[in-house]
Amino acid sequence: MPAPAPFLRRQCLPAAALVLVAAALVAAGCGSSDDAGGDAAPGAIDVVATTTQLGDVVREVGDDHVAVHQILQPNTDPHEYEPRPDDVKRTAGAKVVFESGDNLDRWMGDVVAQSGSDADVVDVGATVPDRLPGEDSGEEASEYDPHWWHDPANVEAAIGTVEGALAKADPANAKAYAANAARYLAKVQALDAGIEACFAKVPPGDLKLVTDHDAFGYFAKRYGLDVVGAVIPSQTTKAQPSAKELTELTRTIKAEHVKAVFPESSVNPKLAQAIARTTGARADLELYGDTLGPKGSSGDTYLKMEQANADAMVTGFTGGEQHCAIPGV
Repeated sequence: MPAPAPFLRRQCLPAAALVLVAAALVAAGCGSSDDAGGDAAPGAIDVVATTTQLGDVVREVGDDHVAVHQILQPNTDPHEYEPRPDDVKRTAGAKVVFESGDNLDRWMGDVVAQSGSDADVVDVGATVPDRLPGEDSGEEASEYDPHWWHDPANVEAAIGTVEGALAKADPANAKAYAANAARYLAKVQALDAGIEACFAKVPPGDLKLVTDHDAFGYFAKRYGLDVVGAVIPSQTTKAQPSAKELTELTRTIKAEHVKAVFPESSVNPKLAQAIARTTGARADLELYGDTLGPKGSSGDTYLKMEQANADAMVTGFTGGEQHCAIPGV
């Protein structure tokens, strides 16, 4: 069996060489196995999903008819990710590649090119209806905020996109994909209604959100939260706050009587904890921002992730007087 090919930077090999690499990788056995927790059946089609959220949606819609190679693993920061040789290998044999888009997984273009894959590449973020402005500078500059999944209405649209792509790649199982999508859509809609009901229990003046970085704009817009600020005032965790920005945030937290600063699971919490100590806010309620949590955690699926986020926020906003539990999640 040939050894796995090294990860190759863009334009390292001519097109003809890429074809040979791809052929060797397929021959090496990019088989039907789901390496992110699913139970793919024999004959399942191979697909790639870049993020944990997308991987979860694809597994829900595809069920055992798809074998998912999920590039990002739980608690892995997509802003800092460097692709592995196995990502190239598995992409070579994929029928569909699902990207989150908006430059969050910009590295996937290199992976697809270097694998020689002829898979359909689906930019799921480009198909969702509610878009917020992105950032206009830096290597992750994008027209839109890349954290679109924090609005369940966007995930509802993403479910349809995934269903359509899978049905196109595997028409024999189109009816199964449609049934799975309908079932999962109902669960996401129930989640959305449940979160809305949870925040309705919080006095409007207490809905003040401070997070590790600016990843919750969609969530805040959907549920009427007031984003007071972020420890890293950017949509990417690669940015670094200045001393002036941290001082201004501390003053704002005190002036607004913010009760909680929310660290994120994939970001070092030390700055958030330091600001909380300075202001008297709590910082023990973690959010899932860019990634799902590991298996067995409170955020190991998209549905559980958003319910956990809502519960943490409601708990923080109300000083522990209220919580958010959504039946069926």
